[in-house]
Amino acid sequence: MEHRLKQFSKYLKEQSIDAAFINSTENFFYLTGFHTDPHERLLGLLVFPEADPIAVLPGMEKGQIRAAGWKDEVIGYADHENPWSMMAEKMNEKGITSVHSVGIEKQVLSYGRSESFFSLFHDVKVEDIEPELNEMRVVKDEHEISVMKEAAELADFGVSVGVEALEEGVTEMEVLAKIEYELKKKGVAEMSFSTMVLFGEKSGQPHGNPGDRRLRAGDFVLFDLGVVWKGYTSDITRTFAYRSVSEEQRSIYEKVQEAIEASLAISKPGTRIGDLDQTARDIITDAGYGDKFPHRIGHGLGINVHEFPSMSHLNNGVLKTGMTYTIEPGIYDPEIGGVRLEDDVLVTEDGYITLTKTPKELRIIE
Repeated sequence: MEHRLKQFSKYLKEQSIDAAFINSTENFFYLTGFHTDPHERLLGLLVFPEADPIAVLPGMEKGQIRAAGWKDEVIGYADHENPWSMMAEKMNEKGITSVHSVGIEKQVLSYGRSESFFSLFHDVKVEDIEPELNEMRVVKDEHEISVMKEAAELADFGVSVGVEALEEGVTEMEVLAKIEYELKKKGVAEMSFSTMVLFGEKSGQPHGNPGDRRLRAGDFVLFDLGVVWKGYTSDITRTFAYRSVSEEQRSIYEKVQEAIEASLAISKPGTRIGDLDQTARDIITDAGYGDKFPHRIGHGLGINVHEFPSMSHLNNGVLKTGMTYTIEPGIYDPEIGGVRLEDDVLVTEDGYITLTKTPKELRIIE
């Protein structure tokens, strides 16, 4: 993590930002190597252009951040103590008294906490540091890629468990429970989002809620799941047919498969991000299903399951080696059901690889 802090401190110096306050758990983890959920308590990281950083967290977690390898200053506060005044005292001890410009995560720092934070300074200029942190996080290093491959393998395993659990009359929630139980046995403590298992017409809801719908012959079965593994996430969607498939269902499936394969084919360094969405969207629209594809093609993937960049047709950014994201076109019909296929993608020097490996060809589960 030391090289990330050095890179970020260099950025602060170049931008003449005297101090930055990181408040999000994701960026805190990225820069410190320590992942925690402080609930309502304050978690923060003060970073400076020249001075060493200061971590601020509940005192009960001070030993854990040390165990994670953090060697710099730690302010561990008790519930009855004021961490803001402790921060001010520590900065004074370090001689950090002339602060004219501060950086914050504008989309993260709450109004109430911003009042407390800015009370430490007088007449300061505020800069948004999120764009820089996003750019740092968007390209993954070898360790991050290795962990994300493991997370994707666990997501593939979750789909295989779901398929094995399918039988006439089983409910969505029963299958979901089996998936998460088997993943727990593999050491997965947390899913990266609420697992989706949707049968029949419910698969026609892009973000449907699993319930007591029972499986019947002729149903589409949609699995959308992912895990948090060593601080990083995965996200896979696969759709299957149960026992039989109509011609219309087959047509929908084949168009979604064509769309994902076309978007994957142009995934390489230098490709305009928006072209991934537009390529898939054109295929689905030309087939007459344009109004049934209501969402973007995908999203960045890493510490968060949904992170920078947004993979919409409006994004003029370009793919870079080491970027990870999802490709997930879909067609949704509220009467007969829907199909979504999703892969986790890594951009390589000359193209891409999919981290998720479950086959995408139409499979009819007998």
